[in-house]
Amino acid sequence: MKKIGLVGGIGPESTLDYYRLIIRAFQERKSADYPEILVYSANMSELLKLMEEKRWDALTEWLLHKIEALRKAGAEFAAIGSNSPHVVFDAVKSRSSLPLVSIVAAACDRAQALGVKRLGLMGTAFTMQSDFFQKLFLAKGMSVVVPEPDDQKLIHRRLFTEIELGIIKESTRQELLAVAKRMVDRHGIEALILGCTELPLILTQDEFGIPFLNTTAIHAEAMVLCSLGFSSYSL
Repeated sequence: MKKIGLVGGIGPESTLDYYRLIIRAFQERKSADYPEILVYSANMSELLKLMEEKRWDALTEWLLHKIEALRKAGAEFAAIGSNSPHVVFDAVKSRSSLPLVSIVAAACDRAQALGVKRLGLMGTAFTMQSDFFQKLFLAKGMSVVVPEPDDQKLIHRRLFTEIELGIIKESTRQELLAVAKRMVDRHGIEALILGCTELPLILTQDEFGIPFLNTTAIHAEAMVLCSLGFSSYSL
């Protein structure tokens, strides 16, 4: 098995979920063994500041520093445990000292396997207002739409004032489901990408007859397959 490296802490709640999901996936495939996982728990405030200021070169360097630390600690490949920083994934990948497992590529492959063509995307404002999901999905014959501007603000606010802090409210879950229903009604989405690794903590099941793509679980599964030598999601 290859040693897994994870840039985590962005945020902490989803990093806990990553660990649980990776262990579960190994148990399902290779119950006698457990993976070696190295986690660099990064400072989320630093990440957010760089993203808010759109300092993409500095963000790239910030991530490369974490990945190099994982390599020195013995990791054989790495993943960034958050959707938003994938805005600079290509730049990071081109200079990374380790192979990288892309959360966007893994989600794209899952969507292809489901046979859907039009997907909705929820995430942080950084993710919803960028095009890194759209570019990759479009190249595979799928379109990705995002919520209306007011709904984007609501999602971003709830993520950073509640969900990222481990605060899960039923009222917030209903608000997010209402946003998803509007996307179904207005855009005819056939699946919803939970494009923030904290969203699966509150949107825990499929709704409205469409699959909700848990990017945390999909990413963890891809990492396990890479560790076991079955697949690679490095772009």
